[in-house]
Amino acid sequence: MAYWLAAILLTLLVVCLHLRYSRAGRLIAKIPGHKALPILGNAYVVIQPTDKLFVFLREMYKTFGGITILYAFTERAVNIYEPDDVEKILSTTQFNDKKEPYTFLKSWLGNGLVISNGSMWQHRRKMITPAFHFNILKKYTQTFTEQTEDFLKTVKEESGKEQTNLIPLISRVTLHIIAETAMGISMGEGKEAVVTRYLNALHTVGDTVVKRLCRVWYFIDMLFNMSELGKTQRKALKDLHALTDQVIRERKQYLEDNNVSDFNEDCEVYGKRGRLAMLDLLLQNLRERKIDDKGVREEVDTFMFGGHDTVAMALCFMIMRIANEPEIQENIYDEMNKIFGSSQRPPTMNDLNDMKYLECCIKESLRIYPSVPGIARNLETEVVLSGYHVPANTAVNIHIYDIHHRADIYPDPEFIPERFLPENALKRHPYAYIPFSAGPRNCLGQKFAMLEMKTMLSGLLRRFKIEAVTKSEEITFATHLVLRSTHPIYVRFRERH
Repeated sequence: MAYWLAAILLTLLVVCLHLRYSRAGRLIAKIPGHKALPILGNAYVVIQPTDKLFVFLREMYKTFGGITILYAFTERAVNIYEPDDVEKILSTTQFNDKKEPYTFLKSWLGNGLVISNGSMWQHRRKMITPAFHFNILKKYTQTFTEQTEDFLKTVKEESGKEQTNLIPLISRVTLHIIAETAMGISMGEGKEAVVTRYLNALHTVGDTVVKRLCRVWYFIDMLFNMSELGKTQRKALKDLHALTDQVIRERKQYLEDNNVSDFNEDCEVYGKRGRLAMLDLLLQNLRERKIDDKGVREEVDTFMFGGHDTVAMALCFMIMRIANEPEIQENIYDEMNKIFGSSQRPPTMNDLNDMKYLECCIKESLRIYPSVPGIARNLETEVVLSGYHVPANTAVNIHIYDIHHRADIYPDPEFIPERFLPENALKRHPYAYIPFSAGPRNCLGQKFAMLEMKTMLSGLLRRFKIEAVTKSEEITFATHLVLRSTHPIYVRFRERH
């Protein structure tokens, strides 16, 4: 027994010395951060409830400045907040690779575009990009308009109430939009139960991923899979996959029933109403054996999630905020009057492009409430950030939320859309505002999202006034895959006369 105890202690000593005095250990020790323990490091500080964790992560920047370190055992991550550092990481394919926390989504998204690396990522990106071409986006606007009309009917029913919870209302609309545009199927009658389970499961999976990320022992797949957290995630994944499996099945059946076997610029069967669906591109590549069935589902899962949840939360925060900014709300309404006059016609692509003030408002809302508050990359080579040598095999966490709230970059914390007038935007560092990421791995759907938000918001504000119930200063956030409030977000809708 004494021999084994001595062997264990000696092994721990060797590990401890290696972690501290190897080149990587020496470099990490120089980077500012919370006090570390031998072997265990300092990552214990993030084991907190998700709402407290959000506040704690904001305090790290205030306490330690532009670069901080979190590590435990052989896992380590630097947190960066300086636009120059962000540009160094995001502007080149040299630092394109992703690991944790993205690998924790593999059981859900597989090797989808958000997670994949290297040649697979390049292949998938090239495959999917045509579905977001400008000419295709113009076809999508018809769906945006139709879904906005359905949304406004629901808002009219809500307009007599003292408060309406935005999150479930908006989430369903954006889920319907991504299904009908990118997937070519309707999310109408008969799918309400599966949609509800899907939306609930999204929250569950996001919660399990954050908790796993904060507990380094759960980085080991076997330990996570055996845990209650792992069991909870697997149950939620069944509901997520149930919807996407149904989406793929329906689209395949539709194409088969209509004898569609090829797609080109002249093809009239682009979606159920003559519009291209991203899923059609995937299915054509499946027939050409450039992707397999598993790959198709991975990309459908990725875009069903990324194409609706981020937009839904962006819209919820935007609507809440302009309810609290009545003067700005009326400025948007004035812009709508200049474009549409007394007409109730739907917006054209030119109309959407003319909504300059609304676009500035959306951008300012995404500054304050970035849908994705942080992103990460994995270093395969050593790099200098903020004057510190960061060793290879280190995660780099880019804290978008903190960058967007830096007082030296955005000195006035109020809601000021004019920040994003062209002449003002040019004065800022290009990587000081990155709600859609930046560089080679930027968000493929950012133009899609902006057109969708403009269509919904312009339609809403042309017909309704929005009154504040939830105050902007009352909002508290939870650490999640996307920016979420800890409580419902309420507003009042009143018809314009």
